[in-house]
This record gives sequence, structure tokens and C-alpha cells, in this order.
Amino acid sequence: MTNHVHLLIRTAIVPLSTLMRRLLTGYAMAFNRRHRRHGQLFQNRYKSILCQEDAYLLELTRYIHLNPLRAGIVSNLKALDTHSYTGHAALLGRRDVEWQDTQYVLAMFSDQRSTARRRYRNFVKQGIEAGRRPDLVGGGLIRSIGGWKAARTLVKGGVRVKGDERILGDSDFVLNVLSKSNEQYERRYRIAAKGVDLKTLVGHVAKIFDLAPEQLLAPGRYPTRVKARSLLFFWAVRELGMTATELAKATGMTQPAVSISVKRGEQIAMENNLDIEELL
Repeated sequence: MTNHVHLLIRTAIVPLSTLMRRLLTGYAMAFNRRHRRHGQLFQNRYKSILCQEDAYLLELTRYIHLNPLRAGIVSNLKALDTHSYTGHAALLGRRDVEWQDTQYVLAMFSDQRSTARRRYRNFVKQGIEAGRRPDLVGGGLIRSIGGWKAARTLVKGGVRVKGDERILGDSDFVLNVLSKSNEQYERRYRIAAKGVDLKTLVGHVAKIFDLAPEQLLAPGRYPTRVKARSLLFFWAVRELGMTATELAKATGMTQPAVSISVKRGEQIAMENNLDIEELL
């Protein structure tokens, strides 16, 4: 858009906050160099909404890609098909955007690429008549149950549902997300209450791999050390809430190396059924 951007992102090991910080900082620095300016570029912090993929992925894809048309940036759907600043053109094969996962969305329409693109475009075309969708961008409870019409229907039927302005999904999805979030918060509180920090975590992980604490973070890519560091970094991120950047500074490693180790550590924990709370 003219002064902001909409992104539909599937998160993984790297937290969304880390991704957005890199993206916005990198863009601001490039923009400032290009236009010979200094200082802050973005006015406010980004806003994020957790989305229930199965129910809302296609709706959000269509909604986001129709924004330039609704705002009058492009005049019609044909112009939108080749618009440079939307993923719509990439889904139609009109532009090559390496970082955009087009196959995942197209596969929801057909296994045949040409058929999928035709059906996807028709799906977008149908969305033009729907106009603005407050149920996709509005507030909490109403958005979570599918809009005002759905809300009125449920109220008349005496049905109570759960909603949250940070979550886009049905009532069960919202409850599940909030429950997991609360469990994670309580788990971190229990671990912190036992005085566990990065230093003590190093000691616990070192015992698992029969290493001295100083060996765990010593330079070198010996297999045992690599596994131990990976598990340490995974638990530090998951259980202590540390960021990859903080771990990189604390251990003298690069931030990308730490991120890779975190992902590897998660696999090690799962395969060996390791739980830090059972070791405390």
C-alpha cells in the first residue's frame, strides 16, 4: 500500500518479532541510503494477528491481494494481475518472487498449475463483490466467530463463544491458543522460580552429554558439542524466552548459527524425549 504493507506469514522457530525487526530495519536502512535521509522510517510497531490456517488462509490471501484494487491503486483486476507490489501477480506466474510460497496456495485449487491459477483468479474475482471485510480485520469476538451476522445468530440461540482480538479463528481455535499460551507462561514461571538462567542451563545440558560446562561452548564442531549446544539454545529460547540475538551475544556465535542450532535442538529434544523440567 502507499504507507504500509500486509504480510501473510507462517511462523517457525525464528520468532515473528525477530523476523519483523530484521525486515523493517533492513528496509529502513536501504531506504535511507537510497534517498539520502536519516532517522526513523516507520511510525508505529507492526500489528500481528494469529490466524487459523485451514479456515482463513485463502480468505486472507484474497483479502490482502485485493487491497490495491479497493484503495484505487490499480483500476481493475486485469491491472492487479501484473501489479508489482502484490503477491497476486506471483501466484498467477506473472512475476517471479523467490521468497513467496506460491505452490502451497495454488495446491488448494488444483494439482495442475494452469488449472489452479485459473481457479485462484476466479476466487479473487468473486471477492471483489464482497467489498471490505471487517470480519477479517475488525475486533476480537466478532472477527473470531465470522462477523456480525454470525454473532447475532449465536446470541439469539443462546450460544456463548470465545474470541480474542489477537486471534483470527473459530472459538475452539481461540481457546486452544489461549490455553497453550497460558501453559507456556506458567511453565516459564516455574522454571524461573527455580533460579534457572543460561548459566545453570549450560550445567544441566553438559551433564546430559557428559561434558564439562566450559566444553559445551568451546569453539569446534565436534558432534557431541554441536548436539549439546543445539539443545541448550533450543531450551534457552523455548523455556527461558531468550532471543537468538541475545544468545549470539552471550556465546560469541553468529545469530544465524544460533537459529539453525535452535531448530536442530528441537529435533534432539523430541527424538530423545528430553524435558528440562524433569531435570530440575
